[in-house]
Amino acid sequence: MRVGFIVGSLRKDSWNRKVANVVKEMLPTGVEADFIDIANLPFYNEDLDGEQPATEYTALRDAIGVHDAFIFFMPEYNRSYAPAIKNAIDIASRGPLGNMWAQKPVALFTASTGNSGGMAGNHALRQVFVFVDMIAMQQPEVYLAHVDTLFSEDGRLQERTKDFLQRATDAFIAHAKRFVD
Repeated sequence: MRVGFIVGSLRKDSWNRKVANVVKEMLPTGVEADFIDIANLPFYNEDLDGEQPATEYTALRDAIGVHDAFIFFMPEYNRSYAPAIKNAIDIASRGPLGNMWAQKPVALFTASTGNSGGMAGNHALRQVFVFVDMIAMQQPEVYLAHVDTLFSEDGRLQERTKDFLQRATDAFIAHAKRFVD
C-alpha cells in the first residue's frame, strides 16, 4: 500500500510536519509513505486548467493517482481548515481524469497550539471529504492540543502521545486495507 501524506501547514518548522514525520516511522512493513508537497500550488483557477493544465496541477493529480490512501496533517486556521489543503483537494477533484480522490481512504490528524487541537478545522474538512467522495476514517479522531508542548527540546514526541498516534495509525492502516486491493 502506498500512502500519501499531505501537510497543511507550510511553515518550515510546522508542528504538523513533525507529527507526520513521527507517524511515517510508525507505518508497518509493506506500507510506503510519501509526502505530497502542496506548498507551491497556484490557487485553483479554471483558466489554468483545460487542455493544457498548469504543470503544478498535473503533478499533483499524478501524485494523487499513484497513492492508495492519504493522511492529512492539518492545523486549524480561524476555526476552519488550512487553505492549502482545500486548494489541493479542489485541484485534484477536477481535471481531465475527473475526481482523483473518489473512493480513496483518508484520515485527518489535526494539531494546534491551542486548546481544541484543531477540532473545528477537522470537522469542517470532513465535510469536504464527503463531497469529493473520500472514505474518511471515523475513529479514532485525532486532535492534538498544545502540540508545542508535546515534543522535547531534542525533538522527541512524548510517549503518551506517541502511543495514541500509533493506535490511530494502526487504525488507519486497517481502515485503508478494507478499500485497497
